[in-house]
Amino acid sequence: MVKTVRRFRFIELELLILAALLIVAGFLLITLVSRGEAYWTLSDLSTALAFVGALFVVHLYFTVTRFAGDQVILPTVAILTAVGLVVIRRLELIMSGGDNPLGGIAIRQSLWVLLGIIAMMVVAAKVDLVYRLRRYKYSIAVLGLLLMAALLIPYVGVEINGAKLWYRLGPILFQPSEIVKVLLVIFLASYLDERRELLTSFYRVGPLKLPPLPYLAPMVTMWGLSMLVIVLLKDLGTALLFFAIFLALLYVVTGRGLYIWVLGGMFVAGSYVAYQLFAHVQVRVLAWLNPAFDPYDSSFQIIQSLFALSTGGVFGTGIGYDAPQNMPYVHTDMIFSAIGEELGLIGTIAILALYIVLIYRGFMISMAARHGFYQLLGIGITTIFGVQTFIIIAGDIKLIPLTGVTLPFIAYGGSSTLTNFIMAGLLLGISGARGRDAN
Repeated sequence: MVKTVRRFRFIELELLILAALLIVAGFLLITLVSRGEAYWTLSDLSTALAFVGALFVVHLYFTVTRFAGDQVILPTVAILTAVGLVVIRRLELIMSGGDNPLGGIAIRQSLWVLLGIIAMMVVAAKVDLVYRLRRYKYSIAVLGLLLMAALLIPYVGVEINGAKLWYRLGPILFQPSEIVKVLLVIFLASYLDERRELLTSFYRVGPLKLPPLPYLAPMVTMWGLSMLVIVLLKDLGTALLFFAIFLALLYVVTGRGLYIWVLGGMFVAGSYVAYQLFAHVQVRVLAWLNPAFDPYDSSFQIIQSLFALSTGGVFGTGIGYDAPQNMPYVHTDMIFSAIGEELGLIGTIAILALYIVLIYRGFMISMAARHGFYQLLGIGITTIFGVQTFIIIAGDIKLIPLTGVTLPFIAYGGSSTLTNFIMAGLLLGISGARGRDAN
């Protein structure tokens, strides 16, 4: 009888019902507010219902296959995604007139989300294939470098806002750094796991106590080349993210604070050089330090973000009752500020709490993993979620300069949405590979 009960994922099911109610109520509310009357049709909820259906298909698949993975990751991701779809639908309704580029973003985002859910389910079920990829770590690293370096080729990479970060595939813009960050984690997890004991040893040269430089060299070289390419592409947000991944995994394996100080100093020095070399970096730093210096152009975005957050106050203006469209790139860079404007401090704290749950579960899954590669892979993925969330939210509230990363699962973006679901699938797969339920 106990075994029969354990087949069912009751915690996951209960939390998914909450996500389903959230997105259906959200779509219904913004429809009624936008029309100004108590009238709606089933087609108004089609995106929400498709999302709910996809979630319960994944849940049913996990139940039928007796998947023993974590029961909190999927609902947490689902709630964050539901919030994102509601906000993006709200923005589309108020900003899709005429030739506005936001017309149709809700349906495009929903298609990426559905594709991401499928990818998450497949990755979670077949995580052992990723385990086998550790044998080809150098090939993976070279593939990642080539994907980034190809952006430097004329007519291949597309430059937007001073950074060349995208491939154009017909009407679709694809950002290779999204998938490269996963490749980087796989490479680092494979390399560090194989050389864990060697990297924790030191040797003496006279009075000096030196780290095992020959074993650090291949990893540092691959990381350094990736950072060089990113700097050439003027994508310092991704550079910061890659640096955090590298530093986190290296510290977890070695436990040496020396690496943090040395590499941290190198990153600060590199950031200063980038500030001196690139005009758009100088503009962002100046807008951060003194938004009043150019309030109608380069500082306009951060000023509008701060105004939006202050307008929202504690309880928010209510969904559909304010003007988030005043913020440039509100559906990508500024979506957290849009949430703060309409849902207030309470809404933003709820979002932060969800990310804390996701990060906490990610680290718990990593620590409980039986294989060192899975441990490091899980820590790397969780670091991505945590650092990326910090970078974009800190930029929106003027804690650090704005960068070009996206808020995981909430912000609009095809390649970022797909990659986030793949990473969630990896965490689910790692938890399932332990051979027992996380709960």
